[in-house]
Parts: sequence; C-alpha cells; structure tokens
Amino acid sequence: MSLDSYDIALLAAIQQDATTPQHALGAQINLSSAAVNRRLRKLADEGVTRKTVSLVDPASVGYALTIITEVEVENERLDLLDAMRRSFLACPQVQQCYYVAGECDFVVIMVVQNMAQYTELTRALFFESNNVKRFKTLVSMSNVKVGLEVPLDALGS
Repeated sequence: MSLDSYDIALLAAIQQDATTPQHALGAQINLSSAAVNRRLRKLADEGVTRKTVSLVDPASVGYALTIITEVEVENERLDLLDAMRRSFLACPQVQQCYYVAGECDFVVIMVVQNMAQYTELTRALFFESNNVKRFKTLVSMSNVKVGLEVPLDALGS
C-alpha cells in the first residue's frame, strides 16, 4: 500500500492514542471524519494496522520482572522450530519472540510475577521441548524504553 502524507499523519496520531475520536483526528490532520474513517478502514484492510490495544503496565498487575531469554536450539528441523514457535505463541507471559540469525536462534521477551514463575516457564518452554541446546537469561533491572511504535518521520519526506 502506498501511504500519503495524510496516512502517515493518521498513523502517527493513532500510535500515540488510538482512542482519539475520529473527528479529533480529522481536525488534527485536516480531514473530515468520514475521510478518517475510510482511511482507518483501508489501513486495517491492507494490514498496515493490525489491531487496537490498550497498554497495561505489567508491574501494576503483578508482573514485576521482565526477562529476556536467548535460546539456542539443538536441531533446526522445520517441524521442531515450528513446535517451539507454537509453544512461545501459546504462552501468555511471552510478549515478544524473534527468530534470529547469530549466536542464538530465538530471543524471547516475557513478563513474570517472580523468579519462581520464570523457573516454571523454563521447564515448560525449554526443558520439556527436547530441542533446546542452551538458553541464557537476562533479567531487566529497569525497563528504560518499552514500545512498539514505528518511526514515521522519514516516510513523510
């Protein structure tokens, strides 16, 4: 999909606050509410926007720790990798998972209530899979920046 300056401005605005009413978005970017509605629908239909969510502060609901885990697999057979992907997708504590090139095969970012819960997850996700060669755990001492906003500044030029 080709994005024009209105689409980019609209995406920037909804990344900041997706609850902004369409008439307010229109006023911000100089479009009618109907035009904003059409564009938002098209951006969703084209897969540019995937879903609208509210960001919950993990610590405020009892998930005090952010864990980053590097996982090295034993075997890179597609069926085994797919099984690992499915286990990561099914785990609610896994917030992000990346299949990567380099020294490890997956990088998994998760939130847990405590180290006991992480220990349980290591058993379920890593030890029981029979395809994890090793994993390295990094515990975040401070979440300096957490977000999924896509930088749109350069697209408008």
